Amino acid sequence: MGETESGENTYSIRPNFQHKFKSAPVKDCIRSVLKEELSDKQYVPEEVPQLTRFLSETIKDRLKDMGFDRYKMVVQVVIGEQRGEGVKMAARCFWDADTDNYAEDVFMNEYLFCVVAAFGCFYY
Repeated sequence: MGETESGENTYSIRPNFQHKFKSAPVKDCIRSVLKEELSDKQYVPEEVPQLTRFLSETIKDRLKDMGFDRYKMVVQVVIGEQRGEGVKMAARCFWDADTDNYAEDVFMNEYLFCVVAAFGCFYY
């Protein structure tokens, strides 16, 4: 941000293409973290609060490393016991459809399920 040598304003109100929050690579990132951390985990209710915090921080940090400049990241993690029941999750957002986006993924093993949603909101 600032000015070029010729005095032009270089402030951008849109992310350039390579820094735009894209769902596919974000979903791949989420899937990778969940597979690494949950593949052999059992459902232990006392450990779930700490595990959800750890997963959300890990995913958020990895997303920051992907270079989404000037994006605020929100990561939501839900973990439950696998008992053959369904679960639904919904979100409503008021945002700029041109710059903001989200990605989600679900992980399941025989003991637990985990639903993650990551939201990227561009700072103007």
